[in-house]
Amino acid sequence: MDKEILATPSSSSSSSTASMSNTNLPPPEDAWFDPYQKLLPRWQSHSHSSYQSTIPISISRVNQVDAARLDIEMSAMLKEQLVKVFSLMKPGMLFQYEAELDAFIEFLIWRFSIWVDKPTPGIALMNLRYRDERAMETRGKVRTGLEGPGLTVAQKIWYCVATVGGQYIWARLQSFSAFRRWGDSEQRSYARRAWMLIQRIEGLHKAASFGNLLIFLYTGRYRNLIERALRARLVYGNPNMNRAVSFEYMNRQLVWNEFSEMLLLLLPLLNSLSVRNFLRPFSKDKSSSTAEDDTACPICLASPTIPFLALPCEHRYCYYCLRTRCAAVASFRCSRCSEPVTAMQRHSGVSNLIPKKDH
Repeated sequence: MDKEILATPSSSSSSSTASMSNTNLPPPEDAWFDPYQKLLPRWQSHSHSSYQSTIPISISRVNQVDAARLDIEMSAMLKEQLVKVFSLMKPGMLFQYEAELDAFIEFLIWRFSIWVDKPTPGIALMNLRYRDERAMETRGKVRTGLEGPGLTVAQKIWYCVATVGGQYIWARLQSFSAFRRWGDSEQRSYARRAWMLIQRIEGLHKAASFGNLLIFLYTGRYRNLIERALRARLVYGNPNMNRAVSFEYMNRQLVWNEFSEMLLLLLPLLNSLSVRNFLRPFSKDKSSSTAEDDTACPICLASPTIPFLALPCEHRYCYYCLRTRCAAVASFRCSRCSEPVTAMQRHSGVSNLIPKKDH
């Protein structure tokens, strides 16, 4: 019994060591294959969704329109400075080369901005840049939606040809046709046909631009036809930059412009004399006003050099003030007593006191 009892722990220990030796053995070489086959469809679906999905981004339309406006203002400022250089030359000579001057300024802006992979001044102020939208269709993983390469060399060249060369050729063609008076030529002449073709092309371009504007307001992409044809989209240059624009000055300017336009519209419709008579009882210096009633002209409020009497009320006026009012208004009424003036009579007395009728 003792031998059996002593043999039992030894046998158990030997079995445990055997099991431990079995667990320390490496797994077979093809043990990874079954889990790989199970997880492969999930991994493929996850990678396909992460690499092929595009993040929708919304670029402010106001920023894009403001960028175009700022570029126009920058071109106007450069043109003004360049015109001052030729201020001492023959007057009118620079007007003949205005189209070339505009093309030269636009070429300078393109050369030192878009050609060197930099935004134009207006686009830079609005935190925007050009992106090749064609490359985003075949691009891999997208994180913020603002990634993407700039314009290619071909896109830059075509942009210059369309904006600089196209606008210059069109401006010259219009000025040449207007100077040659193609529109006044005979009905079947080549000049008349060319002029009609120019008008049709211009109409089609305006219609296409209007359609592109509607699409831009709906989608927020491609401000003009050139950007749409080249697939050059404006995106934010720095995604972490906040739009901190103060509109206080612009609001004050708009309010003042509207107020001044309202005054310019209403003031000519008001009769200044009637307004003055209405406000006269509210004036503080009533004694001086009553003292000056007999000596000053009620229209110009000055001492009349050629005094005339308005009949029948016999109030003294300047000749020119009374004459112009009577000529302007058929039924002119006296400014002091509101009676209709029927005639004029020269004042022959030297005294400032004028006899009046009791009203």
